[in-house]
Amino acid sequence: MHLQFFQVDSFTRRAFHGNPAGVVPLESWLPDERMQSIAAEANLSETAFVVRSAEESEGEARYHIRWFTPSVEVELCGHATLAAAHVLWHSVGERSHRIVFDSKSGPLPVERRGDLTVLDFPSRPGEPVAVDDALAAALGRRPVEAYKSRDVMAVFENKRDVHELAPDMGRLAEIECVCVIATAPGAGHDFVSRVFAPRVGIPEDPVTGSAHCTLAPYWSKRLGKASVTGHQVSKRGGELFCEMAGDRVKIGGHCVMYLEGRICVS
Repeated sequence: MHLQFFQVDSFTRRAFHGNPAGVVPLESWLPDERMQSIAAEANLSETAFVVRSAEESEGEARYHIRWFTPSVEVELCGHATLAAAHVLWHSVGERSHRIVFDSKSGPLPVERRGDLTVLDFPSRPGEPVAVDDALAAALGRRPVEAYKSRDVMAVFENKRDVHELAPDMGRLAEIECVCVIATAPGAGHDFVSRVFAPRVGIPEDPVTGSAHCTLAPYWSKRLGKASVTGHQVSKRGGELFCEMAGDRVKIGGHCVMYLEGRICVS
């Protein structure tokens, strides 16, 4: 069996930056264990698998999407959804300017705005929680605030605090959440962030669209503006353009195709 495989750098305009994602278009689902094995072999933070849906609307294409890290399936992933839309438009021949991905997190519309690809994701504002010793010890620095949604978000006073973090991954993996987000006010962008997810096999994620479901509502409220820009300051780095829309977050970014090939599996 030969399968198409694409690797796309998401949330960047330059190759070797942003977050690399695998994308595998399928005619029908493979067994879960086979998709997990492909994701493990790709060894990227996420690999997206997409299958075209039988449901169609005028001016809108519909696909099913699933995402796998090298070790587990996850229920929401931003950068691999961005990459999947890029592949469908630029390499598979999808002509609709709007794609809706049906996922475990519900329908996820994606549209083109010029050269920007914009995700429509659920907002996940965090609830304030105490800054405990376990979080401070795991991050190696005590934040001034903490919030909990699917993820734990630690807010620092200065962007330098976020840049200089050297977390203890073993301790971070003990915190009950998918990701630990560190964030602070930015310069040139409204905020900076870094995201750690050792609990699901990703020590530091280069750029994390789904984390902005929590970051965007926090910074939008704090800064009093509906649209905010984020810079994820991992080693590879990435830029995200976020806009609040009720209980949804529009997350825009750019993509660069890096690799096109075939997977050969028996």
